[in-house]
Amino acid sequence: MDRRSPGYEEERVQKAESVMLWAAISARGKTPLVLVDQKTKIDRHVYMDMLRAHLIPANNAFGDDEWTFQQDGAPGHKAYETQDFLRDNCPDVIPVGSHWRNPIGEWPPNSPDLNPLYYAVWSILDEKACQKPHPNVESLKKAWKEITLDTLVKIVGNFPKRLKACIDAKGGHFE
Repeated sequence: MDRRSPGYEEERVQKAESVMLWAAISARGKTPLVLVDQKTKIDRHVYMDMLRAHLIPANNAFGDDEWTFQQDGAPGHKAYETQDFLRDNCPDVIPVGSHWRNPIGEWPPNSPDLNPLYYAVWSILDEKACQKPHPNVESLKKAWKEITLDTLVKIVGNFPKRLKACIDAKGGHFE
């Protein structure tokens, strides 16, 4: 159809929208993929609401084995109230440092090399769902559902090797 014809429509995307996501994985399963509205500021209250809605129900999906919750150093994650909430609701949690009650912490800041979501899962989603722009997030949700338990087991199983590589690199970047 010629663009001068009546009824001709052309879709143009000037700037692709980005999507903020939250998820948790273990060698036993995964939480639902949570899409966060771009206008939402993730403070400690919003973050704890997300944890109540998505992480705490997943405790059952993660099985009876002990598991440890890991997060990055985002301000809502580091809040003392959030840290207390996690200690009360997770079998174990790696505390984030840079808080007056826990200035050192056990988790190094800015450590995507040691976060399974960063070193593996997001790239899987990117490969499966983001090779071309999409008008909605359905392909992203579909790609999340396609991540198998076998894949999660491999990703989580790779963590000790990555931890050793980080120690060998004295906390620096490693491949």
